[in-house]
Amino acid sequence: MENEIIFIIEESPEGGWTAKALGHSIFTEADSEDELKSNIKEAVNCHFEEENVPKILRLHFVKDEFLKV
Repeated sequence: MENEIIFIIEESPEGGWTAKALGHSIFTEADSEDELKSNIKEAVNCHFEEENVPKILRLHFVKDEFLKV
């Protein structure tokens, strides 16, 4: 059993957010960060048996930012 899963969180080009788990087939999306966090918990609970659910879900936010020179 793993104790932690890392999710890569990105802003969606269509608006909202997407989350992809590293090393697992877990993907979800939402319109707000709060909704995304709730969706991530739900997706993880659906993916694992109750006794194997990881204790920590680490969210790594990736943001593209541009600076004009």
